[in-house]
Amino acid sequence: MAQNRDMQHIIQTVKEKYAPDRRVEVFDVTASQHSDTLVLKGEATSKAAYQEIVSEAEKMARLVKNGIRLLPDDVIGEKKWGVIYNSVEKLHLGNSYGSETVSEALLGMPVKLLDKKGGWRRVQTPEGYIGWVSDAIKTMTEAELHEYNKKPKVVVTGLYALSYEEADVKSQTVSNLVIGDMLVLRGAKGRFYQVTYPDGREAYIQKSEAEELKKWLEDIEFTQESIVKTAKQFMGIPYVWGGASSKGLDCSGFTKLVYFLHGVILQRDASQQALTGKLVDETGDFSKLQPGDLLFFGTKATKENPKERVVHVAIYIGNKRFIHASDYIQIGSLDPVDPLFDKYNTHRYLRAKRIIGEVNTKGIEAISESVFYK
Repeated sequence: MAQNRDMQHIIQTVKEKYAPDRRVEVFDVTASQHSDTLVLKGEATSKAAYQEIVSEAEKMARLVKNGIRLLPDDVIGEKKWGVIYNSVEKLHLGNSYGSETVSEALLGMPVKLLDKKGGWRRVQTPEGYIGWVSDAIKTMTEAELHEYNKKPKVVVTGLYALSYEEADVKSQTVSNLVIGDMLVLRGAKGRFYQVTYPDGREAYIQKSEAEELKKWLEDIEFTQESIVKTAKQFMGIPYVWGGASSKGLDCSGFTKLVYFLHGVILQRDASQQALTGKLVDETGDFSKLQPGDLLFFGTKATKENPKERVVHVAIYIGNKRFIHASDYIQIGSLDPVDPLFDKYNTHRYLRAKRIIGEVNTKGIEAISESVFYK
């Protein structure tokens, strides 16, 4: 029993070392003692964590039965990658529609496959976030994904769009689309792009609602003004828990999408985004802020509650005003004399972080540099 207790302590230590955030690492390992055999069970995505657990167990016990799955494993097979083929696909905490929605993935987004149960797959998105999606993925080998990523594509630039069977808006629709979706470009016909979905469907989309991806990436204006302009496109869109698309947005889904539309991949949640970027202010000196900075809100650490809680994020737009997802995408102010003064969030302000100028630092990655898109 003492051996088992020691192993449980080691497991907890390894978890804190390699997988402290369950949103980006799977680590669910247990140990039990059966006669003179130490039995390990569970699953993990960190190879280093897996190896350390097994190594420590073998030092501790004469016999070890290792039942830990290092994900992805043979359950997935050779095709350990995939591309989302629905306009927006919800990521769930568990492998059922009844489980909590934790995020969303856009059409054309490459994902890493970690596990499979029935018609559900556990995936990891380009920012590292882990969740379960229904069968809405075109699965691929690593080589197939590389070939797919080389193909010319278009990105949807309209908040909402439709694709059609013919180069005619009166023809049968193929699906709805949202801003940020990406499809393979096959050609053009008049005012339409001819495109292919990851699952093979063919369609046409109006050129006024999309742009060739290569040109889009080359022409992006990544400035304070462009961040504010893009953010304001979403005004009035309702708050949706787990939302990360123009169909509905939560606070960090909103900031993540705005920066994605500038070719930048941010971390998924506010508490994760707060650990990235350049610190601009944490004293309430709003004079240091610049448009495009991320503002974080929550509960400060105290003696009674030593752990800080970051629960909300917004984008600063200038003049002590910010735009954020709260009921719907709206503008608030840090200035008590402003008619848009947001007393609640001003009183729980924690700090501001700058993303502009910090691309390709920890937690902030250019799409063009992401291994998922290469």
